[in-house]
Parts: sequence; C-alpha cells; structure tokens
Amino acid sequence: MSAAVGTLPRAAIDAKIVALTSSVAVGLGVGLAGFVQNEPAPYELYMVALIGIWALFGLAISRTTAPLLVLWIVYLIGGMVSMTQMDDLKDTPLYLAVTAFLALTAVFVAAIVEKRAGLLRPIFIGWTLAACLTGLLGILGYFGAFPSADRFTLYDRAAGAFKDPNVFGPFLVLPAVWLLHGLVTGRLMKMPIQASGLLILSFAIFLSFSRGAWGLYALSALTVCAAVFLNSSSNKLRLRILVMALIGMGMIALAVMVALQIPQVATLFETRAQLVQDYDGARLGRFARYGLGFALAMEHPLGIGPLVFGTIFGEDTHNIWLKALMDYGWLGFAAYVSLLVFTVTAGFRILFRQRVWQPFLLCAWVVFIGHILLGTVIDMDHWRHFYLLMGIIWGCVGLEARHQASGSAASPSNSIAPRNYALALPRPTN
Repeated sequence: MSAAVGTLPRAAIDAKIVALTSSVAVGLGVGLAGFVQNEPAPYELYMVALIGIWALFGLAISRTTAPLLVLWIVYLIGGMVSMTQMDDLKDTPLYLAVTAFLALTAVFVAAIVEKRAGLLRPIFIGWTLAACLTGLLGILGYFGAFPSADRFTLYDRAAGAFKDPNVFGPFLVLPAVWLLHGLVTGRLMKMPIQASGLLILSFAIFLSFSRGAWGLYALSALTVCAAVFLNSSSNKLRLRILVMALIGMGMIALAVMVALQIPQVATLFETRAQLVQDYDGARLGRFARYGLGFALAMEHPLGIGPLVFGTIFGEDTHNIWLKALMDYGWLGFAAYVSLLVFTVTAGFRILFRQRVWQPFLLCAWVVFIGHILLGTVIDMDHWRHFYLLMGIIWGCVGLEARHQASGSAASPSNSIAPRNYALALPRPTN
C-alpha cells in the first residue's frame, strides 16, 4: 500500500511534465506561423512532426470535430476533380498538398483544444509573442533601423517576417484584439505589458498599409469591446469596460497620429487610404474579373483547375468564393461554403455562454468573421493563421459539447481561468 501511495506524487509530476511539454510544443508551433519568408517554412516542418508525434500518442477525432475533417476532404476532392480539366498540371499537386496540410492543422488544433482546454492559453500566448516579434521586425525594417532591414519590407510597406504585407497585417489582428480584451477586462498589474504589446501591434498593422488589415482590426476591436460591454453583469463593470476601451482606442489613435507626422508615412497613407485603387476599378481590374470569373464558373461546374484563373486573366481571383469555384469546382465550393457557415453558426451559438474558454472563443470568432469579409477582396486560401482560427473555434465547440454531455456545471479538467472581471467564473475543482 505504501508503494502505491508513493507512486501518486510521481504520477502527478509526470502528468504536469506532459502537460507543460505539450503546452510549450503547441505554443511554439503556433508562433512559427509568424515567420514565413520561404517555403516550406519552419512552421510546416515543425507542425508535420508535431502532428505525427501527437498521433502516435493518441490524437483522437471526436464526433464533433469529424464534420470539419469530412468537409475539408470533400473540398480537396473537388480540387482533384478540377485538376482533371488541366492540360498541364505544373505545380498543382504541390498546391493541393499544401491545402491538405493546412486543413489538417485546423483539424489538429480543434482536436487538441477539445481534449484539453488548457491549450488555448499557450496558443494565444505563442501567437502574441510571435506577432510582437515579427511586428517589431516590420517596424524596424520600415525605418531601416539596421543593415539589410529592407528584407522585412515590401513595396515600402512593413512585412515583418512575411513575404506579403497583406498577410503580415491580418496575422497581427488576433493578438492585438486579445491584448485589447485583456486591457479592458483584465487585472491592473498586467495592463502595462498588455498596453505595450498593443501599441507595437497597432503600429505594425498601420505600417503594413494593408487596407484589409486596417478594416479587419477596426471591425474586430470595436466588436469585441461591444460584446464584452453588452455581456457584462453590472453598470459598474460596464463603466470600467467603457473607460478602458476608450483608453485602448485612444492609444491606437495616438500611435497612428504619431506615425502620420513622418512625411513618407503620410504620403503612402494618403495613397493607400483610397477605397478603390487603379488595379481595382480598371477595365480588367479586380472587380471586373469577379464578374468574368463567376460567368466562367457557370460554364465549368468541375472547375478550371487550381491557379489556372491567374494564367487566363493575368491576376489571381482575389476572392475566396471565386477561388473555390475556379480551383475546386461546384463540389468544392459547396463544401467550402458549408464549412464557413457551420463554423460561424456553431461558434455564434455558444459565443455568450459563460465558460472559461469564452474570451478566447470571442476573439477568435470575431476575427474569423472579419477574415471571411476580407476574403471577398483578397486570396487567403493558404493563410496559415486562418486555419488556426478555424481550429480554435471548432475546438471550443467541442469543449461545449463535452461540457453538455458531462451534465455538470464544472468545466472540463485541465481548463483555464478566464482572468477577467466581466466574465469571471469560479475555478473548476474537479
């Protein structure tokens, strides 16, 4: 009996080591998504290894997560069928392989979050640390703060450790919104750190000069603040949230005003701030290609083949709906629309339930909605962080399903404390 008792502390220590190791491994993997200048990037290589190791130790796909996997498989089947319409495959197999890998990362994140809610915090921490680092690289590169700093810019726009400013900017939005949420609802002792991170990310998003990132950030920040305000439990809390939200918004506005005092920044801002650029409204510009593409889709229900649209019109689709129709056919389009609709509706259904994972779901869901809107004017089918957002939402849906199935008021084991005043719940005791 004494031997059995003696093994308990050892078992508990082993469990903590496993939990800590998995948290660090996942946080590091998510953080690597912020450094993509060459392909395959470290993110791909690391995540392939991480998913493989996790699978060896029991990666399970639940009934809740299974539809996510099935819809991605149908989407990829549509791509393979569309590929049969091509005379020259070129790099199409590699393109579809990348899509399959990214889809797998969404399923992986959903599965592990559903299994252990405690992984949400390292996911967000890893993403935020990576965003601050790549954001600093973009800021320093923009101002040429060190030799060869221009490698972190493109077309006089901050790009950080990304190849494209239009991906760099949106990648920073979720961490910025999460820090804003913490600033509005969190503990006073953490506010200096959160405020510093928020200023870095806000400045970096601005210097990306991505109109999509600007709109995504503004919409997400306002929506999260409004949701927390409406969901708070007392007028005193609402007043605190309102004051802190105004301070946060003021900090963001201050960062922009300071940046506009720099002549080169002000000049580029004036150009980029125009709603319609020349390449949007030209005779065969972005908007004109939408009409031509959708007409072409009606004639080719199987699709025309991945990446063929760009070879016909000189530019890619710059639209997620048209991209699905052209590259994955009607079958892939139906799967993609179903996937987005299910993700949005399932997340919204549980969005305001008081759970310890609710702040993470709220931030991810709002930013995901913004990405869908952004996808109507830009290609983002291979944006790594978009798949991470999807995985987070489906993981939270799985957590809610487990919570309901348990029939208990307590949240699952290994969960996380919300650490905010507006939505605080007692720490689980199980």
